[in-house]
Amino acid sequence: MSDTAILWLRRDLRLTDNPALVSAMTSCERVVPLYIHAPEEESPWLPGGASRWWLHHSLDALDGSLRERGSRLAIARGPTLDALLHVADTTGATRILWNRLYDPATRERDTRVKAALRAKGLHCESHNSLLLREPWEPRTGTGGPYRVYSAFWRKCGLDPAAPKVLETPNRFRPTPDFQGITLSKLALLPRIPWDQGLTERWQPGEAAALARAQEFVRAGLATYGQRRDLPAIAGTSGVSPHLHFGEIGPRQLLALIAAHHGTIDSPDAEPYVRELVWREFAYHLLYQFPATPEEPLDRRFARFPWRTDNADALLDAWQQGRTGVPLVDAGMRELWHTGWMHNRVRMVVASFLTKNLRLPWQLGARWFWDTLVDADLASNTLGWQWTAGCGADAAPYFRVFNPVRQGERFDAQGSYVKRWCPELTRLPANFVHQPWSAPTTVLAAAGLDLGGNYPHPVVDLAASRQEALAAFERIKMR
Repeated sequence: MSDTAILWLRRDLRLTDNPALVSAMTSCERVVPLYIHAPEEESPWLPGGASRWWLHHSLDALDGSLRERGSRLAIARGPTLDALLHVADTTGATRILWNRLYDPATRERDTRVKAALRAKGLHCESHNSLLLREPWEPRTGTGGPYRVYSAFWRKCGLDPAAPKVLETPNRFRPTPDFQGITLSKLALLPRIPWDQGLTERWQPGEAAALARAQEFVRAGLATYGQRRDLPAIAGTSGVSPHLHFGEIGPRQLLALIAAHHGTIDSPDAEPYVRELVWREFAYHLLYQFPATPEEPLDRRFARFPWRTDNADALLDAWQQGRTGVPLVDAGMRELWHTGWMHNRVRMVVASFLTKNLRLPWQLGARWFWDTLVDADLASNTLGWQWTAGCGADAAPYFRVFNPVRQGERFDAQGSYVKRWCPELTRLPANFVHQPWSAPTTVLAAAGLDLGGNYPHPVVDLAASRQEALAAFERIKMR
């Protein structure tokens, strides 16, 4: 057995079901858990403010778990290769293990790092902790990648039995002393304290991830299919940021489902399991089409006539939740305050940006990237291209989400809108999703001054829909 291994941690910030950790502890006497901060190597997708906030607290929680087991988290700054070689030289480590990531820039970096480490005589080993299967594995009958989710779902049929989950190490052997840097030196937290809403809503870390997942499987899974589209209630799992940072893995979620329901393919479980496989589909697409975070998969959209007049002002109104369209504004304000947005509302605000405002989907993807605590390049890219109509399995472009109808259907009493847009609190439910249609007497009784304490709509919904459809026809004809 070798003496010392470096466990290079990235977005696998957990001790349970961590294959690189288990392999390191099996093959070596001592393990050095190491996080290397090198955000510049993730360019052009540097972590946004909400992601940095989460990362700080997740690293802190992981360090606490390691210390309870006789170890600690070592932290170093990049460049990554220099840091790994330095820590290996300092500790005498001969093996370096990690769990794979699939973002294009990270894949390129990891390939270079692995080759350089092996050239120095170090043993390198990578594992899969992020996904149920590798993104290159599902292939169509002709050997190509999937572009339609329904076919991908059928191909990726899951074993109804519980998957094997790797156990948590009880105790680490004493590790070599490495003088890294403190977590505070990474300066991940905001200098201006805008993060109160994140602190109120979230608790990063492996223990919190497991507790949230267990509660959802116990109390929310059976009704997930009926309640997941209602933004005013807690009908979703809320584990997406924990999944992104690897505080919990998809195998663990399936194991929890199987333990509680006896199988993962029960009618109650299937809607949620399909969402986990949708995540797999997102990584499959990102791996197969690495340019899609910036470029449309449907190349026709490279010549789409996006709006140029008043674009900056419209984008600002959308980002600030001041469009005058209540469901859109509520979603954007929820995002700013909590770092998260209900999935149904994500589709609505994305449709509004790309189709009613006719602004490029890349602008929305960038804003989500900076403000979401679950900002994930694969899922973010798939979601935006799907809604904009230019990606795999995309909604036809003529399927424009009407924010008024969506609000009336999924937030009938306006509870969600009134929570995030309190100036609309006194409006009757039949006007809360379209206050511009309310009589002046109703507006006055509700204390609402359109153009004053709440804006007029920045666009006409019907007219902007027709303009979007006309723009789509122009690229279809070429």
